Amino acid sequence: MKLGLALPFTHAFSMPQYLALVAQAEAAGYDTLWTGEVGGGDAITTMAVLASHTTRVNIASGILPVQTRTPVVLGMTAASLGHMAPGRIRLGLGVSSPIIINQWNGLPYERPLEQLREAVTIIRAVLAGDRVNFEGKFYRIRNFRLLQPPPPRPVPIYLGALGPRMLQLAGEIADGVLLNWIPPEAVPQSIREIEIGAKRAGRNVADLEIAAFIRTLVTDDPAPARAWLARDITGYVIVDSYARFFAGCGFGAEVEAVNDAWKAGDRAGAVRQISERFLDGLGVVGPAEFCRQRLAEFAKAGLTQPVVIPFSADSDPKPTVARTLQAVAA
Repeated sequence: MKLGLALPFTHAFSMPQYLALVAQAEAAGYDTLWTGEVGGGDAITTMAVLASHTTRVNIASGILPVQTRTPVVLGMTAASLGHMAPGRIRLGLGVSSPIIINQWNGLPYERPLEQLREAVTIIRAVLAGDRVNFEGKFYRIRNFRLLQPPPPRPVPIYLGALGPRMLQLAGEIADGVLLNWIPPEAVPQSIREIEIGAKRAGRNVADLEIAAFIRTLVTDDPAPARAWLARDITGYVIVDSYARFFAGCGFGAEVEAVNDAWKAGDRAGAVRQISERFLDGLGVVGPAEFCRQRLAEFAKAGLTQPVVIPFSADSDPKPTVARTLQAVAA
């Protein structure tokens, strides 16, 4: 089973501690190291660090919002990384959310899928070394061309996808798909949506990487971890797009109960509405052998790359993260 590992750089680690985890992950045999970008560190800085301190493992952004950088800048960034680590860079892109794009960054959030399609078209042209002239609804590019050769090996583009329209777009224009907060039982339906887009473009869905983030913690004391996971899930359930997605996965009663409590101002009550069934579907928490078996179930459901997100309920996450990444790769 091919495994990915989400390993963003955070304030919890010194740089030597972080690089020790990176070396441990590469030695353990992970296929790809993923780093995201929401409101903490930026992904590109971390990707450059990973590219310069590894020799084998792939390095992926999971996920960069297309709205916060121009497509030309994203193309130049991917090209630079592609020269640093030829054949090992994956550019993961997405449309984020109105809160992050509009409220946090002061940018418009309008017709995001259309904007993403335009951005991917431009980025591919930049990475190919083409002279780019593009006239779209979101971007107007005149006479741009890289002032260096394109990367010696292609940089695949992945799309972060949740709902049917984004999944279909990924099948149509991307080289891979990154799913999030998905139970294994829902993976086949997501793949069917990806396949619709792939067929529309005359492509084979089997040629796409299908990855998914999976919150994972190896522990013999699961109660604190499950409590932490319930709080984390609650923060997503109150987001409309995730609420719809979770309801479609069979958690409609929980979604309704969480949002009712949240709107009433009962934050703790909202967290209590995250059922054991909900936790079992979205998280992997328990002894090492259980976690390995559960991750294998995600692969059996159709993922080509389960991506472990090692989390910790402890004030010092370093021992837990190191233990989890080593144990599940064994």
